[in-house]
Amino acid sequence: MGQIIQLILGILTLVSMWKIFEMFGQKGWAAIIPFYNLIVLLRIVNWEAYKFWLFFIPIYNIYLAYLLYKDLAAKFGQGTPGFAIGILLLPFIFLPLLAFKSKPVA
Repeated sequence: MGQIIQLILGILTLVSMWKIFEMFGQKGWAAIIPFYNLIVLLRIVNWEAYKFWLFFIPIYNIYLAYLLYKDLAAKFGQGTPGFAIGILLLPFIFLPLLAFKSKPVA
């Protein structure tokens, strides 16, 4: 039963990322490609491409992920630190909120 729930939550997260990518003019299928989806997220939040390599530094990558999600949430008008922490810890709840309830601000 637990595996079915994990599968459903994983699919929900994937569909949410797909929709977010398409909202910003990126290819939705990029959400399913490991590492490339991070590069596309960096493009969406207007970060430099070299920051991709910084995600391989232990502990610092958690801080970078927080900053990335904070900037992503800000694109939807949800720039609070709590929302970024929510995406980091519970992406299956907070990413669908962005994808299906919010419209990009700018």
